[in-house]
Amino acid sequence: MITVEQVRALTRTLPRTSEHLIRDHVKFRVGSIVYVAFSRDETVMGFAFPKEERAALVASEPAKFHLPRESDMRFNWVHAWTAALDEPEMRELVTEAWRMVVPKKVAAARLGDL
Repeated sequence: MITVEQVRALTRTLPRTSEHLIRDHVKFRVGSIVYVAFSRDETVMGFAFPKEERAALVASEPAKFHLPRESDMRFNWVHAWTAALDEPEMRELVTEAWRMVVPKKVAAARLGDL
């Protein structure tokens, strides 16, 4: 099980990230683009994920991942149950979500790849 505190600790290391509390939801964003958000009760973590790959992710582990509500399907977004995630998996999901929203040079400087 992962917590907001664990995600917060990771996002503090990711350049250009800011944290916001919006209608009792903790959200992490770069500029105006949210790349990770939590439900009010912190049982669900939503994160940026390529639209074309999300159905396969959900199908691969339906007890862990699920699609957002219909009105949010237009976004590059997937949900995960926080109780089903471990820390290494959370680190990968959050880092890849962050990579989707920052300039390539910023990601390369932080992650050491081009």
